[in-house]
Amino acid sequence: MKKGLLFLLMSMITISSFSQGLRINAYGAYSFKDRIDSRYDFNDYYRGTIMDGFQFGGGMEFMADDDYGIELSYQRLNSSAEMYYYKDGDQYTNFKLGTNYIMLGGNRYFDLKNKMIEPYVGAQGGLVVFSFKNPDNGNSGTITKFGWGFKTGLNLWATKQVGIKVQAQVLSAVQSVGGGLYIGTGGSGAAVTTNSSIYQFGLGGGITIKLGKDK
Repeated sequence: MKKGLLFLLMSMITISSFSQGLRINAYGAYSFKDRIDSRYDFNDYYRGTIMDGFQFGGGMEFMADDDYGIELSYQRLNSSAEMYYYKDGDQYTNFKLGTNYIMLGGNRYFDLKNKMIEPYVGAQGGLVVFSFKNPDNGNSGTITKFGWGFKTGLNLWATKQVGIKVQAQVLSAVQSVGGGLYIGTGGSGAAVTTNSSIYQFGLGGGITIKLGKDK
């Protein structure tokens, strides 16, 4: 996790060193809950919900021209995962869960006659780092998965340099690639896994600041 954040920071510094059209973006959103479910047989199943919460983060965006931006971003969601599973009988645990999205993506902006309103759409891909803790036994750990996302929204420019973001987004961790998400439900070597993707829908916004002139 620390190495990922360090890479993100160094990449931002590298981009900012040569870019003239640069934006700093700050994000805040309400992320909705998502249900996950799997059953192999009566002795091997789980079902549960990754709970909703406040998601926050930021990004650095290099404007390739007036209509296209390349953004490196980080977002985090602190929540919990309520899980029912089978291990020597039916079990229930409410896991503490932190979800970290480290993404690289592109944004497409659309010109309107009203220059104070700037619609956009974007797509991104990267890493999702889950940190979890089982409060029943103290087990904790992290796991990294491939992630992707889409977003759409508006920049409402209060000045030529500062704007307010209104945004909807979906972020997903692809569980079918490279194994499951190990929640750590039991003792040594015991875990619950999922092979289905996790989808987290968010509504919110943020602030965008121009540090240079758009190309």
